[in-house]
Amino acid sequence: MLTKDNKSFCYECLDDVEFVTNREEQLASIKGEKYPYLRMVARCKHCNEELDVYNDENLKLAYDAYRELHNLISQENIREIPEIYNIGKRPLSLLLGWGELTYTRYYDGYIPSKEYASKLERLYNEPAYYLSILESGKDLIKSAAYKKSWTAVQKLISDLVSDDSKLNNAVMYILSECNDITNMALQKSLYYTQGFMKAFNDVFIFEEDCEAWVHGPVYKEIYQRYSSYGFGSISEDNESEFDGSCFSSEEKLVIDRVIRHLSCYSGKVLELFTHMEAPWIKTRGDLPCNINSNRIIKKELIGDYFKAVKEKYNMLSPADIKNYSDEMFSMI
Repeated sequence: MLTKDNKSFCYECLDDVEFVTNREEQLASIKGEKYPYLRMVARCKHCNEELDVYNDENLKLAYDAYRELHNLISQENIREIPEIYNIGKRPLSLLLGWGELTYTRYYDGYIPSKEYASKLERLYNEPAYYLSILESGKDLIKSAAYKKSWTAVQKLISDLVSDDSKLNNAVMYILSECNDITNMALQKSLYYTQGFMKAFNDVFIFEEDCEAWVHGPVYKEIYQRYSSYGFGSISEDNESEFDGSCFSSEEKLVIDRVIRHLSCYSGKVLELFTHMEAPWIKTRGDLPCNINSNRIIKKELIGDYFKAVKEKYNMLSPADIKNYSDEMFSMI
């Protein structure tokens, strides 16, 4: 125990003494496994006797070394999760299907199993994963706790895409122009915007990549932002006006024609369109049609496909996107 003048009692000298601190390797034993770690050691300046100064710190160092050895989430990250999602430890434990005090034990330093540690790691790194757990378990916690946490995770997901990115601007413009559009249809509208922008202007308007999900191409961060709408219209966002002045005239022309000739279809119809197109098919490869995947659809695949579409349909301007959408619709 330290005194107010930063000394500690030495049982050899029988007095409060000054000490020096070093790091020494020692074997620790947790869950029956022995492993080395560096502990902090305080020794009396007079007799070199080890003093009881760093007991709590060394216990944490031993646990941290075990976590690192087995690639388990750190205690610091476990403690951040409730703050990140504005949720209490008890309701979080209930959402995860654990005992009421299980999360508190991990919060206090108890080491979780590999399975539980992996789940906590996903919670820490993936707001969308937490949102899915929050939605599926919302009846297990109080309504006020659910609402506070839902607000926090939605903000996190929204922040994943910069407010001034072309992708975010395209989202806001499409929503302002479409009176009735679902998350699925929005995803496909973004995908077609990317493809036809490359075909007509020889540039990819979005830096972000889309993924080949079961139901077609998806920009994950945008999907997560509006996932709470399910299959319903993203109606609340349609109330705000977004004039698209941030786009060049060439960009706006493409987006307007995608909205007119493709966004007019339902998300399910557009899903069927994309399931007949090479970028999604090639990226999915031999995956069964109902198996989830986060494989990225390479921009080169998108560019090559839509340039070929432009040539095949002898498109002279974005207005000719109608020819493509009409034929695709006739094929389903």
